[in-house]
Amino acid sequence: MAEDNKKKQDMRQKNNEVKEEEKFDASAEDLKNKTEEKTIEEKLKDTEEKLLRSLAEIENQRRRFEKEIKDAFEFGSFNFSKESLAILDNLQRAKIAIKNDESLKENKDLDKFLENITIIEKDLVSIFKKNKIKKIDTKDQKFNPNFHQAISEIEDDKTEAGTILQEIQAGYMLGERLLRPALVSVAKKNEKNKEKKSENNLLDEKKTPI
Repeated sequence: MAEDNKKKQDMRQKNNEVKEEEKFDASAEDLKNKTEEKTIEEKLKDTEEKLLRSLAEIENQRRRFEKEIKDAFEFGSFNFSKESLAILDNLQRAKIAIKNDESLKENKDLDKFLENITIIEKDLVSIFKKNKIKKIDTKDQKFNPNFHQAISEIEDDKTEAGTILQEIQAGYMLGERLLRPALVSVAKKNEKNKEKKSENNLLDEKKTPI
């Protein structure tokens, strides 16, 4: 009888220990989940703060740039106009980089941030136009060494040789003066196809009766 009571007591003790372990495991899991949620929230908050700071910096840069370019054109500063294009380049590169950053795609403020960058970009282009800075057209254009700088050639038998296929960096004019040439890739004929065509022409000439 005493032995049965001892067995029951041992069993109750083991059950209590199992329950305590389950309770501890559940508490640990809850703590882990809360910690992970807090970490994600902190990361999102940090990202939002970085975006807001970046936007404020870009806006301040835009205001400074607008004032500086206005002052510069009053003194006819060609060099400043040329160097100021880097600001527009950096804005465009930043927009592309942000769009391609996977870590920012979950951020709810990303679209608004990109929209603000686009507005600033349009403002800069508008300032350029007011001050006679015009983008050089490259789409479907023939290569012109006065306005374009070829940095590569692409074999393309469907396009006339010398036609611009890709714009690497935009070029600009200040009135009638070249600020910087457009960096482009141009079409060229496939050399193997060209040689084959020449061989076929020679064969045709030989076959032609005199």
